Amino acid sequence: MTRTIVRTLSACVAAIGCVSIGDADEWDSVVAAAQKEGTVSVYHAQLGAPHWKSVVKAFQDKYGIQVQEFDARASEMTERIRTEQTSNHFVADAEFHGDSSIIQQRQTNFVAELGEIPNAASLRAPFARDTWQVPAWTQIVCMLVNTNMVKADEEPRQWKDLLDARWTGKILTDDMRAVGSGQTVFALLYLKYGEDFLKQLIAQNMGVGRDLQDDSRKIARGEYPIFINQIIAFATPLKGLPVKVVIPADGCPFTPIQGAILRGAPHPNAGRLFINHLLDRQSQVTYANAGMGVVTQGVAEGLTDPDAKRFAAAKLMGSIPFAEREKMLQRATDMFK
Repeated sequence: MTRTIVRTLSACVAAIGCVSIGDADEWDSVVAAAQKEGTVSVYHAQLGAPHWKSVVKAFQDKYGIQVQEFDARASEMTERIRTEQTSNHFVADAEFHGDSSIIQQRQTNFVAELGEIPNAASLRAPFARDTWQVPAWTQIVCMLVNTNMVKADEEPRQWKDLLDARWTGKILTDDMRAVGSGQTVFALLYLKYGEDFLKQLIAQNMGVGRDLQDDSRKIARGEYPIFINQIIAFATPLKGLPVKVVIPADGCPFTPIQGAILRGAPHPNAGRLFINHLLDRQSQVTYANAGMGVVTQGVAEGLTDPDAKRFAAAKLMGSIPFAEREKMLQRATDMFK
C-alpha cells in the first residue's frame, strides 16, 4: 500500500481509536531517537518475575535498546528516586509504581510530562491515562482457600460470607495497618460496606501475617483455610498444591501500577518507548498469563489458559483513592488496637 493511500485512511483508523498518520510520523521520530539513545533505565518492583523478564527481552530484541534496571521493593524504589531527584543526579528514565506514589512525586516535581503513548488508545474502562502517568497493569487481590479444608459449596461467594461463624479463627490476613494488600482490602471493604462490617470481620479473630508469599504457603500447608489478601499473580508458584484462588462476586480490590517518566530522564524517548511496549498486545498477554490484571482492550478474549481467562474476567471492586489513603491507614491502626 502506498504512502498516499495510507494517508487517506488516517481519518478512518483514527475514528476507531488508532494513531493517525501524522501521529505515526511523530512516533517514528520518538522510536528513532530512542534507538539513538541506545539504553533505558527502568525502576520497578517486579522482584525478578518471569513475566517481567520476558517483556524486557522482547523489548531489547525488537528495538536493540539495552534495559538497565533497579528492581526493588516499592519503598526502596521511592527512596532511591527521592535521593536522585533532590540531588539533581538523574539516573532513572521510567518507573512503574503505584498510582498514589506517582501522585506524591508529582507534588514534589519528580515526574515529567509523559507525552504521547500510542498504545494508550487501547486502554479499557475504567483505566485512563493523564498528563503524567499511564496504567500498565494491575495487582488484583482476591481470596485463597485450601481445597482440602473448604469444600466447593462452602467457598465464600462474596466478602460478607467471611462473617459466617464457621470461619471464626480460620481466616488469615495480611497486616491491614501497613501499605500493601492488607490495607488495600481493608480500605475497599471499609469504603464499600462500612465500619460495622470491618468490626465484624476483625471479631472473627483473624490471624495476621506480614509476608505475602509465606502467607499463601500457610494456606497450602493447611494452617488456615482462607487467606483474604491473595495477589492473584503470587498464586502461580502454588500450582499443583491444594489451593484455589476464589474471586468474590462483588469484586476484587486492586492496585494500579502506572508508568511514568522521571524529571531529568537521560533517555526520555527510550523511556516512553518502553512504557508503550508494556501496553502492546503481547506484553499484556504475557502479564495476563501470569495472573496480572491487564489494562487494555481485547486481551482477555484471546487467552487460552483457563485460569488466565478466569482471572482476566474478575470483577474489579476498585482501588484506594489517593485522598482516602492516609485516613484508611489510620482507621485500620485504630481498629486493630
